[in-house]
Amino acid sequence: MTDAELTQSVRTPEEIGAWLADRVSHFLQIPAGEIDPDASLAGYGLDSVYVFALCGEITDDLGLPIEPTLLWDIDTLSALTAHLVGLAAE
Repeated sequence: MTDAELTQSVRTPEEIGAWLADRVSHFLQIPAGEIDPDASLAGYGLDSVYVFALCGEITDDLGLPIEPTLLWDIDTLSALTAHLVGLAAE
């Protein structure tokens, strides 16, 4: 098992959710605690540039390649976390 696989395998849903909130708060320049995990990310102003960047970070840091269009279909942190947890379990 590679280091990347080991790192990915020990991530809990809570860790993935916290990581996502941190990354989104960075892009939006607001504290992570102010982001409602069930609110639309587009409603916060997360535009296509940030969506592409976030997808790249998800691929690089979590080892889960996703398409940017997924973030328009799965538009909340809660739903995205659940989706990524499912992908990681596969």
